[in-house]
Amino acid sequence: MTQLRPLRWQDIPELVTLEQQLFAHDAWSEPTWWAELAQRPRRSYVVAQSGDNLAGYAGLDRGGDVADVMTIAVAPAHQGTGLGRVLLDRLLADARESGAEHLMLEVRADNEAAQRLYAGSGFELLTVRRKYYQPGDVDAHVMRLHLKGDTP
Repeated sequence: MTQLRPLRWQDIPELVTLEQQLFAHDAWSEPTWWAELAQRPRRSYVVAQSGDNLAGYAGLDRGGDVADVMTIAVAPAHQGTGLGRVLLDRLLADARESGAEHLMLEVRADNEAAQRLYAGSGFELLTVRRKYYQPGDVDAHVMRLHLKGDTP
């Protein structure tokens, strides 16, 4: 059974390993994770714990009227199980509770599964940032969801 809980500093080594598995060239380093934790409470991170391992994680920047998805990731063994949707729903609830009117995110143009997840939750494509992700010159799709008046 997978349970969501707040990210703890003790999770950082496992997060770094999982980041390398999932994102290779774009992976966040240990210092990046420490910097993210240092920005709490503006930054909010949750992990999905499955037994002794992390099954996934997600983060939000609560920046006032506009909140930003910082990351959502699901370990390979848990992909396709709906955990990405559970993590996104947690971020949506967190953004609403913080009073945000919009939730923004950037997603790789070559990440079709993530784009389907976001579109299925009501996110709309605003613009494309050309060659945003390096190396590889991969475009970023900038997406937005209106939160006010929506129900979780």
